[in-house]
Amino acid sequence: MLDLSRQYEPLRAELLDAIAHVIDKQQFILGESVSAFERAAAAQLGVAHALGCSSGTDAIWLALAATGIGTRVAHFGAGSSGKGHGMTVVTTPFSFFASVSAILRAGATAVLADIDPVTFNLSPAAVETVLDGPRLNGSRGEAACAILPVHLYGQCADSFSDLARARGLKIIEDAAQAWGAESNGVKAGGLGDAAAFSFYPTKNLSAAGDAGMVTTNSDEVAERVKMLRQHGMRRRYYHDELGWNARMDGIQGAILSVKLKYIDGWSEARRAVAARYHALFTKAGLAEAGPYPARGVVLPREKAGNRHAWHQYVIRVPRRNALRDFLTARSIGSEVYYPIPLHMQEALKDLGYAEGNFPEAERAAREVLALPIFPELREDEQQIVVAAIAEFLS
Repeated sequence: MLDLSRQYEPLRAELLDAIAHVIDKQQFILGESVSAFERAAAAQLGVAHALGCSSGTDAIWLALAATGIGTRVAHFGAGSSGKGHGMTVVTTPFSFFASVSAILRAGATAVLADIDPVTFNLSPAAVETVLDGPRLNGSRGEAACAILPVHLYGQCADSFSDLARARGLKIIEDAAQAWGAESNGVKAGGLGDAAAFSFYPTKNLSAAGDAGMVTTNSDEVAERVKMLRQHGMRRRYYHDELGWNARMDGIQGAILSVKLKYIDGWSEARRAVAARYHALFTKAGLAEAGPYPARGVVLPREKAGNRHAWHQYVIRVPRRNALRDFLTARSIGSEVYYPIPLHMQEALKDLGYAEGNFPEAERAAREVLALPIFPELREDEQQIVVAAIAEFLS
């Protein structure tokens, strides 16, 4: 699925020099290497503030908490059951677990809406239905305060700006998979009140361990993120709120600063890999219009006005599990993101949903398959992947 060594080898000397600099300075937590990365990242994304933290999961929580969503961390126990304190965040059931767990950790209530079958992203029509539905207008007295769209697989979700403005809602982007993605000329990270990025080692822009980032154009939100990521301190040992230990390591900041210089080139290479897959599947006669597969392969689409980051190249196929076993037997990597929608996860059963509540998310979970994609992937390797899929489907 991913060969990290192909990216590492050309940068080996530069990365080791950057790590050595941190060790020489002994600024292991935050420090100048993190500050330098934050400034460069903000400039690249076109946002006022970019703030490093310990992981993408912590970044979502920080973005929520810094924008005033949820309750204090002390109430995490109440939030963990899915029942917040009058604050509700609407998000997708088709995402990584952290998209919902961070909402609950913030002490808010998570309410789900179904996805678009083409982009796999949160459906604006489904969100509007939920906002007018019984969960937010019944006897429970809960009120929506935010929408948390996930830019899944590297493609920006549809804009919720008009809906949020009309309803007085905040927008918190889960941009964990979307570094460099754009919607109508605006990069992910600048499409809402705050955004969360992940630099997990498999991401397009990756650290050598866990790391994350919050971006925002609000001075107030940025100041609160800085405070919350350091145990709620604005001054050392003076704790204004119950924050968290969510700081970025200096070594991760140094590594990310090096890689940031190359990310635009890597993004172009990913686009080339995606275009080759499209051409190979089409030439093989396997591509179907979709949105659902019949006998062939439904290819991922870049929506008009978007610039896809191609974190993943995800197809829809019939008999997905059998195909994955077939590829594995031929030593071809693949992955399912995600096999179980969030509303069907054991840990989230207290959200009160059941199988059948989100048919698009549930069908996607049965049909999606991510194929190998990374900047250094060669055309002959892609030919092997497509030929194996053609053999299976024949």
